[in-house]
Amino acid sequence: MEGAISAFLNYLRVEKGLSQNTILAYGRDLRKFREFTEGRGTKLAQLRRDDLVDFLTSLYHSGLDSRSVARHLVSIRNFLRFCQVEGSIAEDPSAYVETPKFRMRLPAHLSVEEVNRLLAQPDVTTPVGMRDRAMIELLYSAGLRVSELVNLRLSDLQMETGCVRCIGKGDKERLVPMGRTAITAVKAYLNGSRQELTGRTASPYLFLNRFGMRIGRIGFWKKLAEYGRHAGLRLKLKPHMLRHSFATHLLERGADLRSVQLMLGHADISTTQIYTHVVKDRLKEVYKQHHPRA
Repeated sequence: MEGAISAFLNYLRVEKGLSQNTILAYGRDLRKFREFTEGRGTKLAQLRRDDLVDFLTSLYHSGLDSRSVARHLVSIRNFLRFCQVEGSIAEDPSAYVETPKFRMRLPAHLSVEEVNRLLAQPDVTTPVGMRDRAMIELLYSAGLRVSELVNLRLSDLQMETGCVRCIGKGDKERLVPMGRTAITAVKAYLNGSRQELTGRTASPYLFLNRFGMRIGRIGFWKKLAEYGRHAGLRLKLKPHMLRHSFATHLLERGADLRSVQLMLGHADISTTQIYTHVVKDRLKEVYKQHHPRA
């Protein structure tokens, strides 16, 4: 099965153009499935529906929730469909397995006051603090994914139009507006600390570490979590929370769901609909304020 998994991951990389992080996630899920089937002595061509059901059951027993189990099933389903097209299996046994049901969780986000407290944490008198302030401002102002943020290049900035160009999932390109505060923070970083961080090397990337190289996703994640602790936030801070906060605050102030979808880079508006609770709450307030029978 390992050879088939490698071929599938290569297909996702070359043909589908998926991000490295997505491919790694597929690989982890499928290799866990491979270990399970090898433990039972079952080969790829021998897979049946019961094998998949037993594997999913083992995931539940290991403590995974329904959402994580459903993700594993999606990985296996896409893999087996690929194998069927390639002729490695005659029939796809995952076609007869129901997707686990789970509740749609509302995305965790920060309040505007919490975002302001977070942005006050970096020490902008230092090169690293000035960089971190610009990164957090841009992450929140443009609703970027952390992978999009750390991969930004200098050429992606369009200061004249107030936009930033980023490459999202599936190598899809989009332009997102930047707020005035974010533009000011990025300009301060470019004119000040970036030159100190660059040193003798010339990097095309916008945000650099202490060695003049592109800052890593995990490195920024740790810095952000540290700032969150210092700000006394009620939630354990993750980069995606700022993306959720971006969408939530836009909708709370009257933005339409389609516009938010475009700015987030969601291929399907159903993905953006996790934020419809915000729209519903706002509609209730409008109704209460303006309807004579409210």
